[in-house]
Amino acid sequence: MKASEIRELSVDELNQKLVSLKEELFALRFQHAINQLDNTARLKAVKKDIARIKTTLREAELSAEQ
Repeated sequence: MKASEIRELSVDELNQKLVSLKEELFALRFQHAINQLDNTARLKAVKKDIARIKTTLREAELSAEQ
């Protein structure tokens, strides 16, 4: 996902997306541990998506405080 796509989502949608990405990351780590992961680059992409969503959530939190 791109940052512009993430910023268009609501806070509830961001939280749902964050949960699903964390579940995917867990599954990918498990597959990697048992040597069944084909696309190891997906691990890095999911981590970056999680970071982007957390950053956007923090920005929304800070703007709500002002």
